[in-house]
Amino acid sequence: MTGDTSGDMSGDDHLSGPEIGKDALQSTVEAAATTVGEVAVIVTNAVRDIATALGGFATEVFEIRDSARKASED
Repeated sequence: MTGDTSGDMSGDDHLSGPEIGKDALQSTVEAAATTVGEVAVIVTNAVRDIATALGGFATEVFEIRDSARKASED
């Protein structure tokens, strides 16, 4: 009964309440999964950037310490 506009609700074009509920739940779960994935990427990148910054700082500290040691030996 595709294309039936007579107001008959028994046609193939209409979804039942449980089907609508299932579709809504599925869309919600998909949206949640996408959001969790996006947040995980943000957190992962932030942790990587922090580790890189701390590693660079540690390198600077070692270089300063080494320079100070060499200066005190001279």
